[in-house]
Amino acid sequence: MDIEVKVPSFPESVTDGSVVTWHKQPGEAIKRDEVIVDIETDKVLFEVPAPQDGVLKDIIEAEGSTVISGQLLAHIESVAGATVVAQSEAKPVLEQAVAASENATPDSGEVSIDNSSKHIAAPAARKLIAENSLDEHLIAGTGKGGRILKEDVLKFIAQSTRTKNVKNMPPGESAVSSTDKAVNPVSSLSLPISDRIEKRVPMTRLRARIAERLLEAQQNAAILTTFNEVNMKPVMDLRQRYKDKFEKEHGVRLGFMSFFVKAAVEALKRFPMVNASIDGNDIVYHGFFDIGIAVGSPRGLVVPILRDVDQMNLAASEKTIREFSDKATKGSLSIDDMTGGTFTITNGGVFGSMLSTPILNPPQSAILGMHKIQDRVMVENGEMVVRPMMYVALSYDHRIIDGREAVQFLVTIKELLEDPALILLDI
Repeated sequence: MDIEVKVPSFPESVTDGSVVTWHKQPGEAIKRDEVIVDIETDKVLFEVPAPQDGVLKDIIEAEGSTVISGQLLAHIESVAGATVVAQSEAKPVLEQAVAASENATPDSGEVSIDNSSKHIAAPAARKLIAENSLDEHLIAGTGKGGRILKEDVLKFIAQSTRTKNVKNMPPGESAVSSTDKAVNPVSSLSLPISDRIEKRVPMTRLRARIAERLLEAQQNAAILTTFNEVNMKPVMDLRQRYKDKFEKEHGVRLGFMSFFVKAAVEALKRFPMVNASIDGNDIVYHGFFDIGIAVGSPRGLVVPILRDVDQMNLAASEKTIREFSDKATKGSLSIDDMTGGTFTITNGGVFGSMLSTPILNPPQSAILGMHKIQDRVMVENGEMVVRPMMYVALSYDHRIIDGREAVQFLVTIKELLEDPALILLDI
């Protein structure tokens, strides 16, 4: 009896998707609930599991195909009527699966191959390993079940390059750590720098959607940006004093983002226009506070939503942000995680940005940008002192938010962060 494998039902906001990776090939045995194919939409990656045990009989929609909800993807021959792969045949089947994964497209996801004698690598990772003649047993995998992901290989290449550079440095020169810097994109594509060649790679659906939304924001909103600076010493002192107790009590580290979330909520309460949005000729005022936190992921920038943050304490904010960050890294964020939001916070400082003008996340009317904390000489009470300062930026839609409101909103953020007791005491 043949079992149909169909595209899962997409939410109303998703019209179609693309078949990214087949983890199994026709003739291979499949276990119930084992992920056999990945489908990428413009928001999330859907993992399609096998409905029951059996053997993959055929593939209807190949990698790269565009599919819609309920569309037939493949057939599985049930175990009762299937020719089960014998133990002596298991090795050739695994070798075929590995070969198939080597031919998969970059960034196409993970491969589900049960082979305890070898490390398991995602198709994009295996391609990089082969191109750079690496020993996969030296690469630590951070994916599910210890699988080696593309970012694991890139990190290994970067670390190897730094080690090689340090060893070859002339005496007296110092090495510059680049742990937090991105790997050279040219190197990751394995293009010889000396040759004038190009490599054309299609945008992922997520990247195409990001491009579409950013262009839409710039074309359909009157975006202005106002700037200010924050003395982060009070927050840093508070964090330093209580971070160990906080982590012991709540099981999560105390970061800076939760303070910014708390300050943003208070500022949004005082300036409800910043928490509003435009719908046609109407202004929609939101009586709730759902804040998006921009997170970098292997697939691109994503913005999961902290809902009802006015009801969260610092610990709840930190835990939720950590969960979202882990999900983004694993590619397991759901559409519900990223739907909605009335305001967004983005932190370019983690990448070293000193100052930027963030772009609105439609239909929201404002976005707060955090930046790198840098020691600077400031004048306090007529004396020069060194303080850890951060530039902050607020981009806003001038169609509904006046400059005075935007400036006062950002000043409120500044005042609350420079006296965090105001946040904790709710005054």
